[in-house]
Amino acid sequence: MSVADPNRVLLTGENPFIRLSVDDSDDYTTNASFWRIIFSPAGGGHVLFVKSELTQNAWRIYTDNGDMTRWLQSGIQGLLNAELADQGIAMTDAAFTRSGDAQKDWTETIRAADEEVVLSWFDLGDPMLIHTYPGDKPGDRPVGVCTVFVPALGARLSINGEDAPGRAWPREREGRPFSTCSLAFSESWTEPR
Repeated sequence: MSVADPNRVLLTGENPFIRLSVDDSDDYTTNASFWRIIFSPAGGGHVLFVKSELTQNAWRIYTDNGDMTRWLQSGIQGLLNAELADQGIAMTDAAFTRSGDAQKDWTETIRAADEEVVLSWFDLGDPMLIHTYPGDKPGDRPVGVCTVFVPALGARLSINGEDAPGRAWPREREGRPFSTCSLAFSESWTEPR
């Protein structure tokens, strides 16, 4: 029996996210999807998609690889959030650095010409490996994903030193403790061959 996934790998990398709200609901006041991509058809690089009260509730995109970002929007990110399939959203050139320890806390810092965006995850929980295949269930996504989630019961997003309102909230996923905010490492997305 083969242990190789039979599907074609679209990308591999990381995709931590922050979803903050002022109350325990899915009405997020801040929604951020960060990508550190090692491999994709459009190359590697970084991108942050963020919508918050700090961005006047409009999507902003920070990236160091525009081609990769547009490719991601036309596929996986556009499937995860239909608003982000819009290729008309302007991109801002940025530099990306990370720090921390995935067992304690993690920080991603994005610097553009006149902006600094900082995403922080803390109060980290037990990692869980999720693996789905393309179209696992009827009507499901046409792509699959294998990733290691590290839920964060604490998270913060700031722009130029101003913190976004809201907080992370506990959730459950596959019967295990989870959160509205999570690190996502070793993330690989697949499609049928």
